[in-house]
Amino acid sequence: MPRPIIARCEAKGLRMTGQRRVIAQVLEDSQDHPDVEELYARASAQDSGISIATVYRTVKLFEEAGILDRLEFGDGRARYEDAERDHHDHLIDMNSGEVIEFVDPEIEELQERIAAKLGYELRGHRLELYGVPKRKG
Repeated sequence: MPRPIIARCEAKGLRMTGQRRVIAQVLEDSQDHPDVEELYARASAQDSGISIATVYRTVKLFEEAGILDRLEFGDGRARYEDAERDHHDHLIDMNSGEVIEFVDPEIEELQERIAAKLGYELRGHRLELYGVPKRKG
């Protein structure tokens, strides 16, 4: 289980204002991959004083500190997720934009074998699959 985002920010010496704490908590509570506009909507619902500029600056700060991972799924929107979440891959529905997280042991093993065959020890990877739902019938 990842440590709370606020605790990791404080451990890295980031100054945690009230607004940054709200944004961190919104990120912590997110089960999806929100972009800045979605984060802004959620955070400003809790603190109407939060501006979209504050959200942009905060996610950039958290990303640079290694707290957040920035994800690009080809729709022109940068999305964010907690950098300490358990490893998973993504399947992106090209019609709806839905992002489905998954882990597949066979894919993990295959990637390890490919790296080893090429003379490498795998230290990490990111896999994104893009698709559309199959038509029924």
